[in-house]
Amino acid sequence: MKNIRVNGIDKEISSLVMGSDYFAPEKMEQVTEVLNDYLEIGGNTIDTAFIYAGGKSEEAIGIWMEENKRRDDVIILTKGGHPNAKGPQINKQAIDNELKISLERLRTDYVELYALHRDDPNVPVGEILEILNAHVEAGRIGAFGGSNWSFERLQEANDYAEKHGLVGFSFSSPNLSLAKAQEPYWAGCVSVDDQIMSWHENSHMPLFSWSSQARGFFTGRFTPEDRSNEDLVRVFYNDENWERYRRAEQLAKEKGVETIQISLAYVLNQGFPTAAIIGPQNKQEMVSCRQAADIRLTKDEIEWLDLRK
Repeated sequence: MKNIRVNGIDKEISSLVMGSDYFAPEKMEQVTEVLNDYLEIGGNTIDTAFIYAGGKSEEAIGIWMEENKRRDDVIILTKGGHPNAKGPQINKQAIDNELKISLERLRTDYVELYALHRDDPNVPVGEILEILNAHVEAGRIGAFGGSNWSFERLQEANDYAEKHGLVGFSFSSPNLSLAKAQEPYWAGCVSVDDQIMSWHENSHMPLFSWSSQARGFFTGRFTPEDRSNEDLVRVFYNDENWERYRRAEQLAKEKGVETIQISLAYVLNQGFPTAAIIGPQNKQEMVSCRQAADIRLTKDEIEWLDLRK
């Protein structure tokens, strides 16, 4: 499995990142099995967030790391700053408080990677950078990024950081998948379009893709006629995406792999550093993801899959 590098982090990050939104202390047997399987395929980075499972995801990871003495074997990416009933939470008090609680749940005093789950365009980027830089200086986080941030705000923030001698954003985490979202899956979410793709190709900022396999669109369980999954229909059902599915299916047959593996390989073979957040819940799905990570796609194949040829 290839790895990527993020500014501010000494360790390399595996291109497959383990998602944990379903983790919980009451599922520790499953959590332990999944994480052991993940480490076995060469993964080393776990994605979580302050809001996942009401905090239970972070708690379960903390229990697993402490009881199995695994803290030094993994890289933790957690997130804060998700809007709540009070509105946007991109302010010093909210970020400081959520990070403190996240570290307590994770039973650690630092995380390698920290992302703001959303942006608040009403808050100046300089103010946000000062908050995050304070945590970097204190050793509580190694590097920070933006989840569902526009590339314009990321660029503005990093221009400000360079001008004022601050640490800037080191990674971005939008949705990138072969199936293109025609509307956000969740409110405020960002999916990669041509402009975002071009910006990443030019900036080479690492991208951590959530829903990297388009919520199961490429599993073969769905057809244009099957409209039972309302969210999948709303976000991904259109003629262009079904043509992408047909092309992925064709290329998979030519390479002797699965269609869903081609969709994951698409994310991992871009012209800039990418990692895919995955959600396998058993060993078979884990191995399938690992095999997909070994598939190499040419630029021509990427463009053909993406209907650019």
